[in-house]
Amino acid sequence: MREKIQQLGGFMAGMVIPNIGAFIAWGLITALFIPTGWLPNATFVKLVGPMITYLLPLLIGYTGGRMVNGVRGGVVGAAATMGVIIGSDIPMFLGAMIMGPLGGWCIMKVDEALEERIPVGFEMLINNYSAGILIVVLVLIAQVAISPVVTSFSNAAGFVVDKLIRARLLPLAAIIIEPAKILFLNNALNHGVLAPLGVVAAKETGRAIHFLLETNPGPGLGLLCAFFFTGKGMLKQSAPGSMIIHFLGGIHEIYFPYVLAHPIMVVAMICGGFCADLWFVITGAGLVATPSPGSIFAYLAVIPRGQHFQVLTGVAIGAVVSFLVGALILKLIPVKEEESE
Repeated sequence: MREKIQQLGGFMAGMVIPNIGAFIAWGLITALFIPTGWLPNATFVKLVGPMITYLLPLLIGYTGGRMVNGVRGGVVGAAATMGVIIGSDIPMFLGAMIMGPLGGWCIMKVDEALEERIPVGFEMLINNYSAGILIVVLVLIAQVAISPVVTSFSNAAGFVVDKLIRARLLPLAAIIIEPAKILFLNNALNHGVLAPLGVVAAKETGRAIHFLLETNPGPGLGLLCAFFFTGKGMLKQSAPGSMIIHFLGGIHEIYFPYVLAHPIMVVAMICGGFCADLWFVITGAGLVATPSPGSIFAYLAVIPRGQHFQVLTGVAIGAVVSFLVGALILKLIPVKEEESE
């Protein structure tokens, strides 16, 4: 079982790692040009939405299909990914990781079935039309079947987090929040569940712990430090730049591919988030509003008077715990990389 899990993790890494540069580019554009960014720009900010909605999932879908069946598989995988993208209003990275390899596998099986049956001279015609017809089938299935399942998973995660908060089991919410964030469901959780609850609480007490749960930049910083100090290859080399984008720019999505590349690292995120949330509960910490984006500067802007020690210590605890757990995991189960990388 451990070998199978490692193989799955290695395959997911193969879909994500080659596209790290595109994720960093999107993170830089977001950190710079959104209204609360460093250089707000109404023209350049138009790139943010289409890149995370279309470009990044399509790249993952293409890479996944190409890993299974070369360029032909990549084309089918990317095209099939459009079905899950159109079928939902959340970034479909999980859907791309499903449809990309599925598209590559399906076209491989179709080619195997037709290989001995194609008349001489009709190879290009049949190959093109077989791929086109398969893409139509996969796109329709993805839109009506796969996309609703992933969207339902997002809604279920939000529901569970809400129940944990109401049951006063707040630190356990990290078990749901951190894995959901890795699948790019962070905005759905934060703005759809936690922020509305936090607004109600803040009206009564002047601050709300809800604003701290998803936005805490500490665990992500610790994870990136773990990759920098104990990782290797492209993930290690790109970690310093990602730290700046994440911790100072507040673009948490920049570290999600690192976890997707080595899924067991979600344990480090859960540990960091749990310990930080436990500290917030014990000390009664809270913010006056949700920090946007989730950078340390945005945190400083919404910390109420007398709460700086509680909030900033929680951020530090999340970073230290996720770093220690992440470094231990990387020592015991290092990221497997191809020799070509």
